This record gives sequence, structure tokens and C-alpha cells, in this order.
Amino acid sequence: MAKKAQATPSVRDALRVPPGAAGVPLEPGSRPVGPRARADGAEAMAATGARLAELQEALYAEGVTGGHRSVLLVLQGMDTCGKDGTIKHVCGQVNPQGLHIAAFKKPTKAELRHHFLWRIRRRAPAPGMIGVFNRSHYEDVLVARVNALVPEHVWQGRYDEINEFEAELTAAGTTIVKCFLHISAEEQKERLIARLRDPAKQWKYSPDDLDARDHWAEYQEAYAAALARCSTVDAPWYVIPADRKWYRNWAVSNLLLETLEELKPQTPTPGFDPQAELARLRGSGQPG
Repeated sequence: MAKKAQATPSVRDALRVPPGAAGVPLEPGSRPVGPRARADGAEAMAATGARLAELQEALYAEGVTGGHRSVLLVLQGMDTCGKDGTIKHVCGQVNPQGLHIAAFKKPTKAELRHHFLWRIRRRAPAPGMIGVFNRSHYEDVLVARVNALVPEHVWQGRYDEINEFEAELTAAGTTIVKCFLHISAEEQKERLIARLRDPAKQWKYSPDDLDARDHWAEYQEAYAAALARCSTVDAPWYVIPADRKWYRNWAVSNLLLETLEELKPQTPTPGFDPQAELARLRGSGQPG
């Protein structure tokens, strides 16, 4: 009897971090699902982009006409992991009118006077939108932890606060897709060297990048803790192997696609008779 072929796992199943996972479950250079070669990835991206644009337009139409659903894409990772590149190549496939991109840098003095989630809540996506967080509320259990910006009991308590916040968003109709763009120290070094050698990219380099590299192990420990404690059923983390840029882009595109396919956004039925309106239009604006 022929052996039954095993079903290919979905991208979400292959990349999802189980709640309470120990460590980061995938390697930065792995390809656990999907294309094995860059050319195949580029071909697949073209098909994915067309379907993403179609579904995003339907989601946006839902929001405009009274729907409450939205999607939030969270991008986290070490410097050079490709957050900007992911936004360009993945989110650039859809209508920018339906996108809301928020980049969270070092908090300002005004922001520091508020609760750490204050500035995050203000940038949550509106109904019908795909929101993108370039860095996010997780900075407050990553940078704050590694650099001891707050006492340990403060950042320890933030994991539960983050889970509660994300549960609120989910209950209000936002589907959260959290991506850890997982890059190796060796690949980061090569990308930093490339930045320094290219005058057109030197502006992207910061001496602070090397300070963070000095704490690489501490950051990996902090990311592992965030994934373990904040990968929930409603708001799971996904590990995106990011040493290959093309694979990173393919993986995030397909995470979004599977998410939107599951949501099944529908273009609303108009509250008027299209045929009657066509008849009116044909008879309108006649000369004389």
C-alpha cells in the first residue's frame, strides 16, 4: 500500500511560537516551509501580492462602511534584521490608503511621562486598516530590560500588561500578527559592514548598533522571554528566519495572506440599486 503523503503545514503553523516555548524554535538561516530558492520565492511573491491587494481592499471597504475589523503587523528584531525592507517589499504590495505605519523610536520626554502603552494605544489600527508597528511595545521588555532602564520588577510586570493589552485589541476586532525577524550575529555583521562601505546607506548606521552587539546574548535571552511569555492563542508570535532577505519577505507576505484569507473580508453590498443608478447616470447631464 502506498504511503500517504503528509500535508504541507501552513506558514502560520510552521513559524508559530507555542505558548511557553523554551528558546527561539527556529534558526535564522532555516527555511521550514515554502520555497527553497530565491527565484521561486520571487515568483511566489508576485502571486501572493495580487491576492493580498484584493483582500486588503475588501477589508478597507468593510471599515469604510461600518465594519470593525483590522489587522496589526508587529515587526521586531535586532538592527539590520529588515524591518524597513519588510515594510517596503511586503506592505508595498497593497494600497497605501489602507495602511497605517507607526515607527516607535526611543521615547520622548513627553512619552516617558505616560504609561509605556500610552503611545502604542494611540497608533492602533482603525477599522478596515492594516496597521504596521516598526518596533513596538516590546521595546519595553527588550531595551528596557537589557539596558536596565527600569527596575526588574517593572519590566517583569509588563509581560502581563502586554498580554492584557493585546487581548483588548483582539476583542475589539484587531487580528495581531507578531513577527520576530530572527537574524544571526554573523549576518548582522555583514550587513553593518555593507552599510559602512556604501555612502548611500551610511545614514542608516549608528554607533549605537555596536553597543547593542556587545549585548547580543542578553538581547537573545530577552527576545526568548518575550516570545515565551507573550505568545498567546489569540496573539501568537511567529519566528521569521531573516538571514535570507527574500525568504523573510516571502514568509511575512504569506503570514499576512493566510491571516486575511481566514478573516474572509467581504466587499459590502451597496445600499442602492446599481442598475437604477446606471439608468440615472445615462440620463443625467444631457446638453440643452
